[in-house]
Formats: sequence, C-alpha cells, structure tokens
Amino acid sequence: MDSGDKLYLECYSGISGDMTVAALLDLGADENVMREALESLPVQGFQIEIKRVTKSGIDACDFNVVLDAEHENHDHDMEYLHGHDHGHHHDGEESHGHSHRHDGEEAHGHSHHHDEEETCGHGHHHGGEESHGHGHHHGQEEACGHSHHHHDGEEAHQGVREEGYGHDHVHSHDHIHSHEDGHGHPHHHEHRGMAEIREIIGQGKMTEGARTLALKIFQILAEAESKAHNVPVDQVHFHEVGAVDSIVDIVAAAVCLDNLGIREVVVPMLCEGTGTIRCQHGILPVPVPAVANIMKLHRLPVRIVDAEGEFVTPTGAAIVAAVKTSETLPRDFSVEKVGIGAGKRNYERPGILRAMVIRDKSEERDTIFKLETNIDDCTGEALGYVMGQLFEAGARDVHYMPVFMKKNRPAWQLNVICGQKDIQKLEHIIFRETTTIGIRRVEMERTVLAREQKTVRTPLGEAQVKVCQARGVKRFYPEYDSIAKLAGNNQVPFSYVYQMVQKQCIDEL
Repeated sequence: MDSGDKLYLECYSGISGDMTVAALLDLGADENVMREALESLPVQGFQIEIKRVTKSGIDACDFNVVLDAEHENHDHDMEYLHGHDHGHHHDGEESHGHSHRHDGEEAHGHSHHHDEEETCGHGHHHGGEESHGHGHHHGQEEACGHSHHHHDGEEAHQGVREEGYGHDHVHSHDHIHSHEDGHGHPHHHEHRGMAEIREIIGQGKMTEGARTLALKIFQILAEAESKAHNVPVDQVHFHEVGAVDSIVDIVAAAVCLDNLGIREVVVPMLCEGTGTIRCQHGILPVPVPAVANIMKLHRLPVRIVDAEGEFVTPTGAAIVAAVKTSETLPRDFSVEKVGIGAGKRNYERPGILRAMVIRDKSEERDTIFKLETNIDDCTGEALGYVMGQLFEAGARDVHYMPVFMKKNRPAWQLNVICGQKDIQKLEHIIFRETTTIGIRRVEMERTVLAREQKTVRTPLGEAQVKVCQARGVKRFYPEYDSIAKLAGNNQVPFSYVYQMVQKQCIDEL
C-alpha cells in the first residue's frame, strides 16, 4: 500500500474474525505469509480452507478454520446458536461445509437435543450423554441448568472456581460424547489465559508488528471478559476467546494487516443486531457482554439495526478496537482496492465485510523542485529585487538566509520552490541578477492539502480567505493583503482583523 492510503472497513453486516481475514486476503495480503505464521503456532486441531463463495449474489473470499472433532465449538451452527427457526436461509448460495439438519442430526456427527430441560442449552454429563458440549461452568453451573457429574462422584479440583476463570494453567477436559451411531469420542476443551496466549503467539513465526497487534487484540478481549465477570485481567481464563479458531483468526488478521502495511483504519460504524444468542455462558442478549464492554471501553460507534442476530462478534469488536484510527471518512477519496470477506452465519443482511483501500484526495501528492545557491558578494537590495522577479516569473516560494561559507565568508543562501515547467526561466533570472556561478536543483515529493479561496464579509469589509481541509477538518487562513487593507482602512490592529475574519469563517460552517 501507498504510505498515504487508508483501510476503510464497511461493517454494514457486522464484523467477525474470519470475515476480517477473508477481506484482507481478498485485498491482496500474502496467503503464504499467513499460512507460514499459522503453521508455526504450537496449536493443534485445525486446518485452513480458503475459497470463493457467493453471498447474496456477491462473490466473496471465505476463510474457514476447520476444527477437528475435539475442538468443534458450533460457532457457525445457526440451529445451535439461535434454535430451529432463526434466520436459517437455505438459498443454495453457501458452501462452507456446514450441513444443518432439522431432524436432530448434524453433519458434524454430533447429536443435538434442544429439550426444555436445559435453561442455557448445555447438558454436561461425564460418562453419560451430552447435548452439545459447547460450554463449561464448573462449580456454578446449576444456575444455567447444567448437570456436571464426574466419574468418581467427587467434584474435581476442590476449592477452585472452575468457570473458565481464575486458573493459572491450561485447563483441559476430556468428555465423552454419545452419538446416535453409538460411538463416542473425547471432546477436548482448553481454558487459556493471557500467559498461555502470550506463549503461543511468542513462538509464532511473524513480524514483531504482527505479534504486537495480535497480543493487543487478545488484551482487549481479556479486559472485556474481566469486566463482564468481575475478575482481574491476569486471572481471566476464557474458553471461547482462547479456543483454537479464535487464536487462528486473531493471528491471521494481525499478520494480514501487517503484511498489507496498513497504518490507518477508518471504521465509521459497527452495525449490530438484536435478540439473543447461545454461547459458553448460556443464552445471552445481543450484543453479548464482551462486545458491549469493548464498545464502551473503546468508544466504538455503534448502530443497532432492525434485524435479529449477532453481527459483531467479540473477536471482530476487538480487532476494530485495536486498529481503528478514525471514524471519519475523507470528504474526497478514491477507491484503490476492494476486498470482500464472507461470513458463515445466515441472517437477513448479507454476511459480508467489505474492506477498501482508499486514498485521501483532500491530500494531493505531487512533486516540486527546489533551486538553491550560495551567494557571497551580493547586496541585500539586489536580493530583494531578485525575489520580486522570481515571484513574477512563477516561483511558488522564495527565501534567502545568511550563511557562512569557506574561510568564514558571510554569504546568502537563496532558495526557490517551483514547478518543473518554470525551472529554466527562474534559473535564468538567478544567473542574470546575481553573482552566482552555480545552482543546485532537487526534485522533492510533497503532500498538499486541498484548498479553495473564499470571500468573507465582516463589519469592516470583505476579506479573502484560503480554506484548507486536513483529515476532514477545515482550516482558515486569511490572506495577508486583505487583512492589511482592512486594518489600514479602519485604523484597527492587524491581529484584531485577522481574528475577526477567522471567527466569521467558523460561524459560517
């Protein structure tokens, strides 16, 4: 990306980790660099699929973290997340590898029973039959209708709060799932804290910029979970955030952002839905507590849309909080690249995240030339005359300053700023009117603000003002000649007129 380009995330349909990664890959992030980073992580149980899919007739990139049976968390299972009747569109457009059957059987091989006995939808039986195996609340599960029995009839880890928080180590469980075919397999859940996350990311093969960003995203999530569950940040051990797919999404997003060289990110609005969603901690309102806390702590702009569903996931909100540098789009910009990332959930709105590389046209880039020479035997009057001649011939700016040359000779350094087409005639004036025998010429890149002239009417008369716009903010520069004329005609101080004109400009905004 050009150093002046910005990334614009259009979150009309919300944002999630996998949508972000897909959109960045579609923009041109190096897939091989991302894969190398993910393969270097000391994490097992996943594979990466990258393909093209169609969402509401729009071609999009799909980034899919395929988990093995031990790590599956049903994050994209609409039937599990919302129940049988919520926003399930079988329009033949999705090809994400998730088959949802409404006869109680799912393509993942898990048997899901949505019975009335589970207040939060989770049934936990060690050695027996389990409804989903999606969340773990040890010690306080009865509040959400969980039944948790250990083989030996005793409560494991006595004296320790086992809600997924407050541990100082990776907390693993092997559960047996009973399937309709009579076969069971161990289900492995890992509750990781920031110490474990830092160790995992620290071993990954990535740039320091990508590593720092990934850890920043996780830290934002940890702070949100800390607030939601009223535990210190260093004691937060989170299942969903520390799950394999979240680690992969966050590291992949950080690596892609770093690879694209993105430094400025504009996110004008996050669109979030309504209703409830099933997660590790039970059935929660949208936005879920972690997302709401991120929105609050980082003052993210939010709009609640008239549609049911969770459009903004905790990972998506944390990514925005970590990278957003502005909420305001430039007044004038060009679109340099477009990337579209597909989501997995089917809601009323098309599940896509559009990412655009934009170039601020209010900050034009061009080249300018500087002519420079040292003059040691020219009078001040002659230099004053030369300055006037140079301005009349098209010089953008002229200045001279005292310098000391070899043998401590006092001299002047003359500098002229000009466009390429004016170089020859300006050099001719310098050679003709001064004693110099050589002129240095330098081509320079510059950034200039968009500008316009404005006439302002004040009680003292009319004044000319130069109006510039910097990153959406207007600046007013009264022209010297106008201010000097009004000050002289009205016999008032120059500074008084200058401030009056500026105030008039602001009042007219």
